[in-house]
This record gives sequence, structure tokens and C-alpha cells, in this order.
Amino acid sequence: MSPTRISYRETGFFSPLICDYLDDHARLRTSHNGPVTLEALGKQLEAKQKSFATDHRQLLARVLKEQYGRDASAKVEENIALLAKENTFTITTGHQLNLCTGPLYFVYKIVSTIALCQQLKAKYPNKHFVPVYWMATEDHDFEEISSFRFDDKKIKWSSPAVGGPVGRMQLESLQPVLDHFEAFLGNSQAAHQIREWLKNSYRSSVTLAEATRKLVHQLFGAEGLVIIDADHRELKQLFVPVMEKEFRDQLSYHSVLQTILNIKDQYSSAYSPQVNPREVNLFYFDASGQRDRLMPTPDGFQTVEGKIQFSLEEIMAELQQFPERFSPNVLLRPVYQEVILPNLCYIGGGGELAYWLQLKHYFEKVAVPFPYLLLRNSAILVPAKTERKLKKLHLQPTDLFLNRTSLINKKIRAVSNIDLDLSPFKVILEKQFAQLHELVQETDPSFLGTVRAQEKKQFKGIDALEKRLLQAQKKKLVDHVERLSRVHEQLFPQQSLQERHQNFFSFYLREGAPLLHTLKAQLDPLDQSFLWITLPDS
Repeated sequence: MSPTRISYRETGFFSPLICDYLDDHARLRTSHNGPVTLEALGKQLEAKQKSFATDHRQLLARVLKEQYGRDASAKVEENIALLAKENTFTITTGHQLNLCTGPLYFVYKIVSTIALCQQLKAKYPNKHFVPVYWMATEDHDFEEISSFRFDDKKIKWSSPAVGGPVGRMQLESLQPVLDHFEAFLGNSQAAHQIREWLKNSYRSSVTLAEATRKLVHQLFGAEGLVIIDADHRELKQLFVPVMEKEFRDQLSYHSVLQTILNIKDQYSSAYSPQVNPREVNLFYFDASGQRDRLMPTPDGFQTVEGKIQFSLEEIMAELQQFPERFSPNVLLRPVYQEVILPNLCYIGGGGELAYWLQLKHYFEKVAVPFPYLLLRNSAILVPAKTERKLKKLHLQPTDLFLNRTSLINKKIRAVSNIDLDLSPFKVILEKQFAQLHELVQETDPSFLGTVRAQEKKQFKGIDALEKRLLQAQKKKLVDHVERLSRVHEQLFPQQSLQERHQNFFSFYLREGAPLLHTLKAQLDPLDQSFLWITLPDS
């Protein structure tokens, strides 16, 4: 069954900025390369090929081979080898090291990335296209990645965060959390598969980066997904020229700040920047592995608490000798990505694209080709049983995007055997007060204020009466209200998008292996619509 397509703007869950980007609105055209098409990406690969050095390719392939060791699938090994060739390009997505894949949309990102590579290969058979997952191993916000929702349960890893990169975290304290999670899985074939995935990742790895790579590789290694950990000395060396400019000229700060002001001119108060630039958008790893923000001082630079200080000459020397001690923040990480990868397109969520849209002019300043930007696929997965319930309730997919109260009010009015709409009475009242206004105007205009007050009171009374009648009818139709609430909660948990709240394992446990087949068949990265996907009966 083909998915139902809904415009992103119609869902009400996406910002005006992202909706305008999807519509190719004129006010954003200087902030990106334009709509993503196979033809546009064909032109982008020509520009990237000219700017991407052969020795960079060879270094990249060697580092990736080293990171995988003997764990790579045959297809991944082939793709890593292809990256050393001048006719190979990447399509990249990135994500934090969320426990057990985190929110469902993480899987959508990767499926979209693999699918776009396949479409490009069909269009340009003499070129090679490698899907890449960029692990955000250098992030230090443990709280953001430490939990996931499994059905109605929150599975949380309470290991103390030390402020260092999460990718380097050890996993001893995670094992009891996995024991707790596995107790909910049962004994189905899908449950045994999930346990096997955990055994071969979190149960057999030293660090969180290693475990995440192993888990995602088990899910997508057969499709050739290459997973990169950019927390690496040799990769950082390629980024040194950009980091030098950051310290000497604060290019990112001035350029991104100007872009923010330009976008604000277009959106006025409706626009709030996704990320505000700092004067220096780099972190520093101290001897203990702590990741501290760098900031300028009158005499040079220091970590945010002042424990480590450098003159300009000292920090330049440190950068040359120990590039691995420097780490880009959220604004410089995209530039780092494009420096070390022969990348054509970045696939990300709405929040990610919002900060990428702040960066195009900065990319131009540092002479790095800006990639095409593609909003990842978004979807709601609807079990076949739930789809049948929706039909019995006479609900359309677009109805479910209403907030819960509005949905219930709309459907109660529709199924009620009495007319709860009092707008006809308002029409009569408007006519009567119009006549009264004329009468007062002809007799004594000083009474107009009194008449307007009475008019306002009458309309307010009708609104209050309509609400009370609706509440009374809800009590009579309480079973209908409860059914509506349950189905809405299932598809929009806590009135948020399912993909932001639920976890892949929750669905895999119910649907099994066919779930991934369904996603690969239904998600089309170039179809920029929100998808309502009905899952087959399991």
C-alpha cells in the first residue's frame, strides 16, 4: 500500500523557516544551493571532484579501514575502498550516539541516505555513491543521549557525565540498564534478534562510539553504510587550515552573525536562530579528556573557566602539534565534515537544516563547497489494526494532526445527533445589534458604549454556552472520546510526533524484520512530503 502524503506545512509540526525552504521561497535562496534533484547533485559532484584532493581520499579510506578493523561487511569494505577513487562521492547524515538508536527518526535518516545513493547510482552508473553516518562522538552532553522511550517506558542510563566526549565513554555502568531493558522484550523471534544486536554492540565494546558503530553496522552494513568517527588525529590535521582562520580572524562568528541578521530581516520576530555563533567556535580537550569551550581574551585565548590559557602564537603551535586536542562546535562541525568527506548532500532534520542555513556564506569564506541540504523523510507508522480503528471512527490522516482537544471537539460535533454549532444564533444577534446601533445613533449616540458592552456580553455568553453544551455531549459520548484519545496518543504520544518520541526497537519487536523492508520500500528521500505509512498485518 502506498503511503498517504501530507504537506509539511499542513502538519503544523514544522517551522515557517523549514516550510519556506521546502517551497524554495525567495527569501532563503541565498542560504542554500536550491532544491535537491538528481540533476543538481550531478553538477555538485563536478564541483566537489575539483576541490577534493586525492591524498585526502586516501587518508580517509585508510582511517575508516583502521576504525572498522575486521568488523566491516563486504559491502562496507568495498565502499571504503571506493572512497579512495576520484569518481566516488558521499551522501551524509549525522546523529548523536543515542542509546539503542534513540528516537525513531534516526533510522529514517539512514534509510533516506542509503536510498539517495541508490538513486544516484542508477542515474550516474559511472560514478560511485557511498552513504555515510557521521557519529557525533565529540559531543559532551550525556543527558541528551542517555535515554530512550520503549513503548510507555523510559530506559535511562544514569552513568555520571564527566564533561568529556560521549564517544569515549566506557560501558560498564550500562550493562545493568541493558539487563533491565531486555527483561521487557519477551521471547519472540524479534526479541531474540534485538538481544543479538545488543550482545554484538553494547555488550562487546569498550566505548560508546565503538558500540554505536557496531549496532548501526548490524542494521545497515549490508547496504554499505559507512560509519565515521571524526575524533581522530589525522582527520583533524586536514581541518587545521580552517581552525587557524578561526583563531586569527573569527570568520565563523562574523559571517554567521551577518547571515542571522539577514534572515531576521526577512522573518522579523518570527525567526529565532537555531544556533548563535560564538567568537571562537572550537573546544579544547585537556589532559583529562574534558571538553572545554575556548574563548578569546585580550592576550590570546583560554578555556571558558580560565584553567588553560594561550597566546595566539602558543595556540597556533598547539594546533600544529596536537590537532586532535581541538574540537569543532555545532557550527564548525558541518565545515569539518565537508573538509574530510567528498560529500554532495547532507540529510538532516528540521533543526539541523535550520543551522546549516546559517552557514553557506561562511563556507564561501573558507573556500569549501557548500553541500545540498535535504530534509530527511518523516513518517507516522500506523499498525494495520490501528488503521482499521481509524476507519471505524471515520478519521482521515489529516484529522490526527489536530491537537487532541480540537480533534475530539471536531469529531463529537460530527457524530452528535444534535447541532452544537451556535453560529446561526450569532448571525441573528449580529443583525439585531446592527439595528440597535442605528437606532441609538439616531436618538442618542452617547448610548453606543453601553450597546457595545451589551453586545460583547451576549456573544461571550453564546460562546460559553456552546462550550458547556459540547462538554455535556462529551460526557454522553464518553466511550467515543476515550477511543479518540487512545488512538491519538498511540500515533502522537504526548501530542508530539511519533518519530521524535518512540524508538525503533518498540516497532521492531511488534513488526519484526518486515519493518525495515517496509521503510526501505516506502521512504523516498526526494519525495518531500510527510508520510502516513500503514504497516502490513504481522
